Amino acid sequence: MHRRIIAPGALAAASLLLAIPASAASYTPGAPGIGDPYYPDYGNGGYDVSHYDLRLQYQPKTDELQGTATILARTTQDLSSFDLDFLLDVSEVRVNGAKAAFTTSGQHELVVTPKTPLDKGTPITVTVRYSGVPSTKSAYGFNTWHRTPDGAVAADEPEAAWWWFPSNDHPSDKATYDVSVAVPDGTQVISNGTLQSTASKLGWTRYSWRQNKPQATYLATLAIGRFDITTSTSDGGVPVINAYSKDLGDNDGAARASVERTGELVDWLSGYFGPYPFSTAGGYVPNTTTGYALETQSRVYYSPKQFAKGANTSVVVHELAHQWYGDDVSLKGWKDIWLNEGFATYAQWLWSEHEGEGTTQQLADYVYASHPADDAFWTVEPGDPGADHQFDGAVYDRGALAIQALRKEVGDDAFFRILKGWPQEHAYGNASVADFQRYAEQVSGKPLAALFDTWLFRPSKPAVPAARAAALVKADATAAAVAQPKSWRKIEAAHGGHGN
Repeated sequence: MHRRIIAPGALAAASLLLAIPASAASYTPGAPGIGDPYYPDYGNGGYDVSHYDLRLQYQPKTDELQGTATILARTTQDLSSFDLDFLLDVSEVRVNGAKAAFTTSGQHELVVTPKTPLDKGTPITVTVRYSGVPSTKSAYGFNTWHRTPDGAVAADEPEAAWWWFPSNDHPSDKATYDVSVAVPDGTQVISNGTLQSTASKLGWTRYSWRQNKPQATYLATLAIGRFDITTSTSDGGVPVINAYSKDLGDNDGAARASVERTGELVDWLSGYFGPYPFSTAGGYVPNTTTGYALETQSRVYYSPKQFAKGANTSVVVHELAHQWYGDDVSLKGWKDIWLNEGFATYAQWLWSEHEGEGTTQQLADYVYASHPADDAFWTVEPGDPGADHQFDGAVYDRGALAIQALRKEVGDDAFFRILKGWPQEHAYGNASVADFQRYAEQVSGKPLAALFDTWLFRPSKPAVPAARAAALVKADATAAAVAQPKSWRKIEAAHGGHGN
């Protein structure tokens, strides 16, 4: 037997080689965007978030926000660095307890370089300490942080998180949340989910909220101010928490007359969409100047302007319908927006019929007849409208018209099984328009490619034969020949753009 003699230098070199992971060369930066063609720089690659823990302090008088965000995630590739979407000023970042280097890039990217590279599949804890004045920050020429006379509100679409917490800001990366905010005594904090606790100390009160179901980042909301808070429980057992700014003025009565019906409307929608998917329901009406409502998960945001002309339960129906279509089942990519807005609008059509203010068929007839073939309305394809037209009226109205066409094609029995089954099929997950088509074909047993193509993916008005097939009996009538349903203006009031 001959021993192989290894020289000391060679031994050291071999030891060094063993110390270097074989995969070292594979460590690369995570992508600065998640890959959505509508918003290439939104979201980030290389990791998947499971939970956000946000511990904040806010001073309404100065709009100063301080915070520590702790993000639980898992890497999806061998990472040398990764991005977070964020705008405020960062003082420290730690990854798995060790200080990490960080810098900013582009208009809203925080680039984090861990002390040591991260293997694929590694659980990571990212802690970010930060501060700033959100109202002074902007990206791409806009700001989604809404100041109010007594505080501020974060509620916007498709982005709002950058102004108050670092995140992987795309609907495809959903997570649970703990949001704990300290504010001066006398000021209150509203957020998603359930209020876990309040505690006062040295002139400050801390409110701790928990969202225990997966939630997209744009659906996370924060409202700080002075509110009248009401609580109740629906007949179906859903706890309801609503809040109203104390300075809503003339809009106060109409806002309450609408939003206080949340429990009733959640139960009514459950009859169509299945069990309510979250631990609480409700909404809040702060004193803002915006003109839209937004389906912030389990705690809907309503602008006072929604109630300037009186009570409007239709807008409440629209936003609550999103709790199933948009919040429970979220879109895979922003091009799938029809799955949110088309179905929330159709819920309003169902409510209109329930209230005797126009049947779904009458509303479909009106939409079809009131837009001539050369109307730009028909150039927007609800199934993939493009980023510039994502919240156009056609996505809502033509989108709901497509759903009525689907109903006539598959029949009521299959249609209502589809409506109720879809939120359970993809509960707390993400899905695309293509996924929905496959599901509708599976439930109905009918091929639906031609129907989806005609109503969702062609930049032209569906021809009269297709309209007649959808039971649009007045398909070739002019707008003047089709009466406007009584509910129409209330339905349209819900479609104010989510824009910035």
